[in-house]
Amino acid sequence: TDNMTISGETIDYGPCAFMEAFDPASVYSSIDLQGRYAFGRQSRIGEWNLARLAEALLPTIDADTDRAVELAQNALSRYADAFNAAWSEGMRVKLGIPADVDEAVTTALSTDLVSLLEIGRVDYTGFFRRLADAARGEAGAAHELFADPEPFNLWAQRWLALGPDAAAMDARNPVYIPRNHVVEEALDAATAGDLEPFARLLAVVRSPFVEREGCERFARPAPDSFGPYRTFCGT
Repeated sequence: TDNMTISGETIDYGPCAFMEAFDPASVYSSIDLQGRYAFGRQSRIGEWNLARLAEALLPTIDADTDRAVELAQNALSRYADAFNAAWSEGMRVKLGIPADVDEAVTTALSTDLVSLLEIGRVDYTGFFRRLADAARGEAGAAHELFADPEPFNLWAQRWLALGPDAAAMDARNPVYIPRNHVVEEALDAATAGDLEPFARLLAVVRSPFVEREGCERFARPAPDSFGPYRTFCGT
């Protein structure tokens, strides 16, 4: 249900994957008026999806309906811990934190960073790439993303004390993603019969971790003139 396969994989991130001003409340669908599928609610929607799957499977779990519900609920109760562990591990890798650092430390650092990114409405993809430079002692680029950089500087001191691996960060944090405004440009051109913009975009995002000269525009957020981005059910 709702863009999630039976194996648990998300099959349609949509524009939420490419937020340029980080905000967990971001909603892109024109029909999601209550923010049910906001970026920050994706984990809860995943759990809801699995509950619907469990309901469908109840007759196959146990002939006794009450027993089937109990078993299903026991299975679903593991979701939150599993999700949080996966999220923490994903953030550990993005931040280049060594594997031997305590998970609680990683989780606290990651949670604090998410708050900073939300307050600063920072470009998510660009931030992590610039953060790798900070691990090399060149913090200026990441520093400039914040209107008030002092809270970030304090956070960065805690992070740098853990000895982050800049090369590992570069291997996991892309330079280029199919940003919405560039995708729209490619679609408009293709509709008019020109496939070159699409081919160029495809070539760039096929090697997203390797920075290349002449591809700077693919690493930049959309201009202000692009405006709020909205999609429609079925896109």
